[in-house]
Amino acid sequence: MSDDVELDYDFMMQRALRYLMRDVLALVADVGDAPGEHHFYIEFLTGAPGVSIPQFLLDDYPERMTIVLQHQFEQLTIDDDGFGVTLWFKGKEARLEIPFAAVTSFADPSVQFGLRFEPVEDEDGDAPSDDNADIEAEKDGTTDAGETDSDNKEKDGADIVSLDAFRKK
Repeated sequence: MSDDVELDYDFMMQRALRYLMRDVLALVADVGDAPGEHHFYIEFLTGAPGVSIPQFLLDDYPERMTIVLQHQFEQLTIDDDGFGVTLWFKGKEARLEIPFAAVTSFADPSVQFGLRFEPVEDEDGDAPSDDNADIEAEKDGTTDAGETDSDNKEKDGADIVSLDAFRKK
């Protein structure tokens, strides 16, 4: 019987790291702001199940999107499955609801910390399609705070940890 059980370390590690992200966001929600110089880049698949974003954002970001939680965000809510946040895009207020399973990367450039996640498979065993994985999420290069994403990456230099580096080949 125990021969039928296989430990899926990749899945368990991804789940644990998503819980880490959830705990960080819950702390920020409790405090009401990101402490000190901490700020977060969160990339997610816009078409993933459970993602709720306004149509104007989905039109601009049909595959994936990166948001920045730094100074201008409100109503950050966290539950076991995901988070919600209110941001402004080119002066428009937008409420985003994002399941943790839709998140593909999480970074805190202030401490050079980052995580990259594999897409979570749906009930059919299929991962969400990501045909444009190498395309920059921010088409116009601006974040909700009006800073350019590339300026922040150069300035902050966060390292993203990919779990692929630890997998047996």
